[in-house]
Amino acid sequence: MRDTPMHSRRKDDERRRWAKPAWALAAAASLLVLAGCTSATPNAGEDATATGLEQFMEQELDFGACDASIVSAQPPVPELVAVAEDAECAMLTVPMDYDDLDGETIELAVTRNAATGDADARIGSVVVNPGGPGIPSTTFSPLVAALWAGGPVTERFDIVGFDPRGVGLSRPAIDCYTDDERDADAPLSAFGEWTEESARDIVDKCAEGSGSEEILAHLGTRDAVRDMDVLRSALGDDQLTFAGTSYGTRLGAVYAEMFPQNVRALVLDGAVDPLMDTTERRIQATAGIQASFQRFADFCATQADCPLGSDPAQATAVAQDLLRPLVNEPLIAADGREVGFLAAGEGIVSGLYSEATWPAIIAGLTGLRAGQPDALLALRDGYYGRSDTGEYADAFEATFAINCLDEERLTAEEMTAVGEDLNEVAPFLDPGIPPVTQDGCEFWPAEPTLGFPYATDIDGLPEVLVISATGDPVTPHEGGISLAETLGARLLTVDGNQHGTIISRNPCVDAAVADYLVDLELPDEEARCAL
Repeated sequence: MRDTPMHSRRKDDERRRWAKPAWALAAAASLLVLAGCTSATPNAGEDATATGLEQFMEQELDFGACDASIVSAQPPVPELVAVAEDAECAMLTVPMDYDDLDGETIELAVTRNAATGDADARIGSVVVNPGGPGIPSTTFSPLVAALWAGGPVTERFDIVGFDPRGVGLSRPAIDCYTDDERDADAPLSAFGEWTEESARDIVDKCAEGSGSEEILAHLGTRDAVRDMDVLRSALGDDQLTFAGTSYGTRLGAVYAEMFPQNVRALVLDGAVDPLMDTTERRIQATAGIQASFQRFADFCATQADCPLGSDPAQATAVAQDLLRPLVNEPLIAADGREVGFLAAGEGIVSGLYSEATWPAIIAGLTGLRAGQPDALLALRDGYYGRSDTGEYADAFEATFAINCLDEERLTAEEMTAVGEDLNEVAPFLDPGIPPVTQDGCEFWPAEPTLGFPYATDIDGLPEVLVISATGDPVTPHEGGISLAETLGARLLTVDGNQHGTIISRNPCVDAAVADYLVDLELPDEEARCAL
């Protein structure tokens, strides 16, 4: 097998594309839904040497210098940049189609920050994933290593990230739109503003930007999980130690289903509910956004000159008064871009991912009230990873493509019903126009492959740690409870308004994670932390 250091694969335009995404928002942009049709999966105990996978499982990773984007993507904090500069990178080769091991291959980008302690104390690797599903982990893992620095996890483990197939620095990567199309709010969700023509065109656009239509058929979670097991073997670990946030909890749960005998430890933070289908999950997540908006409104009402007024009960109506005029009369930002209902709403939603960004929503709504949309547009741009030069990260295009292979496909009637339900559970985001009836994934060149429900009735799974914040806006606490019950896992409840907690630098959460990852000791039942 040929393993190539990542730096030799990058082009200058790719470096610019990934320049300086807003990490705090991009890593949280993980509004996920569950999947559709059941697919054939390998036996959990399948022996790789008996399937012809040994050429992949036995490869040696050639770690070397990293692409410049690994450093430039970090927040401008010296300690974070320093850890990113210490990272090593490699490419992992996996089959594009696991049913055709002699066919085309994919190269997955891998980042590693080596354990800082004595070599004889090293336990192995912790593979991390930030969610998305299209958010790169190659830039996330150095951030995790920096935030966990000085503790027992980074002393005893290498911190490893990999960009799943189609994502980030992996090749081929999904690229569907030009930057101008992204500025014009081109749809990036199956529930976006699609027509039959645009839903057909997106397949051609993604295939052209990604190199072929074949890759579009092999991007689902089950393929990514098989890649994770190849990575585990290539890293030299007999069993997988994994920490995933948001969509990363789906990766971990499906890995537990497919390879329970290969699990050492799983930390699943900000859980996607494995028992809910696409429609149920979308409604749950959207209701969570409305609940988070209401908590924000309660906070705003305590501030001087809150743009939503002093009565939180009226916050939704006030927000509607500010947003709905943008459906027909967008505002013009300082850079000349139009800011309509969708962009302004996305700006608000992006600020709801963490209580720390609530003041930015207040500034954005204050500006909107004055006819100046720039502050909300800046939140939206950070959410999407738009650089100061107008170039977009491809994370959301990869997210759309992966979800097309995980989610159920809905009919026009089902789309209408879901749209009406979404407007009912999140009225502050109701645009006041009829729901779109076209599923953007309808013409994707392969049927969904995840299957619903997933990760149920697993035999032989070691103890797992699920972490869930009570005020998580897009993976509500109920989903964490459900995942813990489904996996027979220990649940750590975290009181706070945030999506994901393992990189919050919370001493209580950090201690629980460290005890589990290092010593496999779980927190007490009914244990709680507070942000």
